[in-house]
Amino acid sequence: MNRRESESNLLIRIKALEEQLQEANELKELKALHLANSEERFALAMRSASDGLWDWDLKTDYVYYSPCWKTMLGYEEHELEDNLNTWSTLTHPDDVENALAEVEDYLIGKLNVFEFELRMRHKNGGYLFIRSRAFKVVCEATGEPLRLVGTHVNITEQKQAEIFNRKHAEVLEMIAKGHPAPQIYDAIALLYESRNPGMRCSMLELRGDTLVHGSAPSLPKQYCDDINGIKYGPNVGSCGTATYTGKRVISVNIETDPKWVEFKDYALPHGMRCCWSEPILSSSGKVLGAFGMYHDYPSSPNENELQDLISAARLSGIIMEREKNLKKIRDLAFKDTLTGLSSRAQFYLTLEKLTARRSHLQNNFSILYLDLDNFKHINDSMGHDAGDMLLQAYADRLRSLCQDPDLVGRLSGDEFCIIVDTSQNSISAETFAKQCLQLMSSPIEIRERRIIPSCSIGIAHYPEHGDCSKALLKAADTALYRAKDLGKNRYTVYNSRLTQKVEYKFKVEHYLKQAINDDELTLAYQPQLDLVSEKVVGVEALLRWHHPVLGQVSPVEFVKTAERIGRIYQVTEWVLTTACNQLVEWDKSNSGPEKIAVNISSILFQNSKIVPLVTKIIDETGLQPNRLELEITENAIQTSKSGLETLKELKSLGVMLAIDDFGTGYSSFSSLRQLEFDILKLDKSFVDEILQDKKAELLIRSIIIMSHDLGTTVVAEGVEKRAQANLLHELGCDMVQGYLYSKAIKSDYIPNFIAETNNKVPNWEI
Repeated sequence: MNRRESESNLLIRIKALEEQLQEANELKELKALHLANSEERFALAMRSASDGLWDWDLKTDYVYYSPCWKTMLGYEEHELEDNLNTWSTLTHPDDVENALAEVEDYLIGKLNVFEFELRMRHKNGGYLFIRSRAFKVVCEATGEPLRLVGTHVNITEQKQAEIFNRKHAEVLEMIAKGHPAPQIYDAIALLYESRNPGMRCSMLELRGDTLVHGSAPSLPKQYCDDINGIKYGPNVGSCGTATYTGKRVISVNIETDPKWVEFKDYALPHGMRCCWSEPILSSSGKVLGAFGMYHDYPSSPNENELQDLISAARLSGIIMEREKNLKKIRDLAFKDTLTGLSSRAQFYLTLEKLTARRSHLQNNFSILYLDLDNFKHINDSMGHDAGDMLLQAYADRLRSLCQDPDLVGRLSGDEFCIIVDTSQNSISAETFAKQCLQLMSSPIEIRERRIIPSCSIGIAHYPEHGDCSKALLKAADTALYRAKDLGKNRYTVYNSRLTQKVEYKFKVEHYLKQAINDDELTLAYQPQLDLVSEKVVGVEALLRWHHPVLGQVSPVEFVKTAERIGRIYQVTEWVLTTACNQLVEWDKSNSGPEKIAVNISSILFQNSKIVPLVTKIIDETGLQPNRLELEITENAIQTSKSGLETLKELKSLGVMLAIDDFGTGYSSFSSLRQLEFDILKLDKSFVDEILQDKKAELLIRSIIIMSHDLGTTVVAEGVEKRAQANLLHELGCDMVQGYLYSKAIKSDYIPNFIAETNNKVPNWEI
């Protein structure tokens, strides 16, 4: 190839290269133009979508903010500089660092997509919730990020709705879990305040005619104190009027609203200019209180604010009604419904707290255990309504003695307990007990009937008689039992010896139930003699009980126990059946007495079963009714109409009736006037004094004469000396029984005793 050809080929190559370079430049320009057009179209799309557009140059930190981006935050286009500092200044401090970390992870490829939520400050001072999305523009040659282009979307309404719903759910959860009402009220107020910036909420509870603050977490304390306890009415601010009328009250301007005339000076100094109030109603429509919303500018509520006001009042109503129901439940648990005193549970709590506190302070106090005397008789004779009236009267009297209502409680039917704080009071427990006895014995009018009640009191001192509530109550209860045993209408202070007696009484009660079921009881018979012939004419069946552990138990004690535990009917049925069968058995050998006497508990005369019981036993044993003598104490026949009716029914059966222990009661003569008795038994206490006391002799003579005039036979009990028998014979007494003639003996010995005694000649005939 020659030189000319070589130069020609070189020129062709150069031209080809120039053409390729030109094509490359044109392609590059085309791509740049396409990109510019794409970005312009993207920006136009963002403007049309009302989203804020931003374009961040990563090399220079120059940031382009679109007019919509600035308007979203309340600014004009010229008010914000186009740099990164503008963004960081407006973004919430807690979100700046996290957002930049998200950007870094996206730029280096840790994240495939950039999307982040943050808070940005509006020109008015509040924060908006913003969702930020972006994509990166990279260098084709190096792949290095050059710019970050993105959008801002205002999601405040959506976010606020999410937050409101979450907080609303939290309030409902607090309700479900039973959180204290003040905490829930605060949560409700703060919930609606967060939904309405600048709003301050208040919840008032209506108690009677008085408004009490339930919650006002954002209101000034001075304002709350000023209106707390005001009476509601037709012109008492917004909430006072709403609770009075039961209707919504919208006070657009507190300063000019006539309902605020007397109260605006409380509100205006604290910047409160309007108040909207919704009555809080129960499920049945009863006004419970009011929910108020305040703003620092005159205004009426828009639709959303009005719905929030209604919703807040309804939510508060759920809590308020729950609290009222819980209070009713607490009152039922801790207040005695009949008397209004502390219930057993509440009194025990008070006593436990007191013992726990005093154990550190070493201060003394006492408890008084009170029991009404003969309360059962009031219930049985006048009815339970009258008994309730008596209990209420007692409670009022006890309440007047105690300044603190928690220190006096009703523990059971007619049992009350009082705590006497001797460390703070100069009065002693004993002096206080005397005051109780005096106050309780004042007459009471119930259903036009004058009653003179009484009570018995047991006293225990802390810490001498017990260092805990259980020990103290037990000691006081033990002392109360002793006061009852000593004759009632008195007080007794606990001592350790009483515990032994009470424990013995409990053992008697326990073993007696077993003795009744296992037929461990027996009868002994004490002969009754005609005082003229000194021959046996009858026997009195006397109950006996010998226990392998307790030994011989006194009939006085275990009969009272049988009455107390409700087993006296069973015991009486056994005694009557056994005694009547025994008399029939003696008749078979013609070796027994003419009649047999059985004691009947006074309690059974309030029980309609006694007449059918006697009828059944007479029929079953075949005993002639006039050979059965029923001995009844004076107390059984004193005042009860039902008791007198029972006696008349028994008399109609043909049985003999005797007044036992005559002279120990107060209404025997009245009883003799109302009903015919066959026999009157002089109490042993008369016979014991007949030889030494001329008055006793005179009384016995008078009783004998009176009884004979009434056609009643007189029997003297407890005759132990021949001189007593001689004098009784001289006075005209008809019959006697006592140790002079015989103790109570077993049934097997009765025939021999009768045979021997009836063959003797009377002493005064010798």
